[in-house]
Amino acid sequence: MEKYYIVDSSILPESFDKVIQARQLLESGKVKQVSEAVKVVGISRGTFYKYKDLVFLPEEGMMDRKAVISLMLENQRGILSKVLTTISETNASVLTINQNIPIHNIASIVISLDLSNLTGTIDNLLEKIRQVEGASNVQLVSIE
Repeated sequence: MEKYYIVDSSILPESFDKVIQARQLLESGKVKQVSEAVKVVGISRGTFYKYKDLVFLPEEGMMDRKAVISLMLENQRGILSKVLTTISETNASVLTINQNIPIHNIASIVISLDLSNLTGTIDNLLEKIRQVEGASNVQLVSIE
């Protein structure tokens, strides 16, 4: 299980702040490409990609967080419903669901979530989904 901390930025590497700055440049449209953003703030593309989904300002982390998860579900009645109930119990909201046709009785599912009201952590939510019988390969694809 991952842990989250609130720490003073003075103890963190300068690159964390620069990753946030680069992400803000991209989101605001001031730059169009990652290579342009990292050049402006003075970090490598590798540093940006390594930390872009891991460092946030408090206001970013507290409001309107979204996540995308992927999982495999056995082709049995009610399993997707159980996953959705599990998500609902954590106060996360489902934004979209994409389900592929089951192949060999296993369907690939991608769910986008609004985590604004999530109780607990995303790791706790993923673990609860993993406990649903018939669900496997539960993974966090991205988080913002």
